[in-house]
Amino acid sequence: MEFKMKPDVGFFTEVGFGRMDVAGDDQYGFRPYQLLVSSVAVCSGGVLRKVLEKMRMEIKDIHIQADAERVEEEANRVSKITVHFRISGNNLDEKKIEKAMVLTRKNCSMVQSVINSIEVEETFEIVQ
Repeated sequence: MEFKMKPDVGFFTEVGFGRMDVAGDDQYGFRPYQLLVSSVAVCSGGVLRKVLEKMRMEIKDIHIQADAERVEEEANRVSKITVHFRISGNNLDEKKIEKAMVLTRKNCSMVQSVINSIEVEETFEIVQ
């Protein structure tokens, strides 16, 4: 990816589906920590979806809530990311989903990329 400086604040890049603006001020684009959290959340969600489909679970929807804890004294670094999946579908098996969560964590490249520096907590609930 190539990023170009914006005249006011931040940077931008052009990708196949549009322009992405990134800045420390959310009035000018995505904040870098938001992109980090969303990368972990959506990577996990995509892997979870694939694993559940391979387990032949009939998934209707996966809603992801992701939050970050930051340490102000340490350059406001992200210390923990919590990812909560709300899964809906037919005949969902909680035990199978628990197994799928283990596989998801193991196979999500974004979680594996940050695992030694950021705590990642993943939880789920089955909703109708």
